[in-house]
Amino acid sequence: MRQDAAILSLFMAHRSALVDYASGIVGSRAHAEDLVQEAWFRFDKAMQGRFLDEPKGYLYRIVRNLALDGRRRMRRERSVVTGDDFDIAANRSSDGHPDPETVALYKDEFERVTTAIAELPERTRIALEMHRFGGCKLREIAEFLGISVPLAHILVAEGVQHCKRRLGWP
Repeated sequence: MRQDAAILSLFMAHRSALVDYASGIVGSRAHAEDLVQEAWFRFDKAMQGRFLDEPKGYLYRIVRNLALDGRRRMRRERSVVTGDDFDIAANRSSDGHPDPETVALYKDEFERVTTAIAELPERTRIALEMHRFGGCKLREIAEFLGISVPLAHILVAEGVQHCKRRLGWP
């Protein structure tokens, strides 16, 4: 119990500095707050039954890795979403709502994606939905389904490929 109090006091003493550190990497204080909270959970779990020579350095390393991973993910998502096919903002009327043609176009695509997802085997469908819609990490999906992380990755990738094929994407 004494170690729990020590690691909690270490975290609390450096929390503000950790948020500042993460903000500098991700560019958003709100996102940095969430990141530091996630880092605390990982740090607390890693410290159970262990003693580290440099727990403060380890905590900063967790924050840094989470921040860099988040930044990479955001960059990847932006590169996909900013493609010409997904530029809905350009097709807005003066009142800010999408024009009827844009609504019809994306409604049809949404229905095709929904149909494609329904065609997937149950385990693949669950993995895809958890990853793409639930924001779950592969490790969480693997744990939920009782499979390995590499298999969770394969299931998500197969689900995405199936949806792409059904939409006629390369």
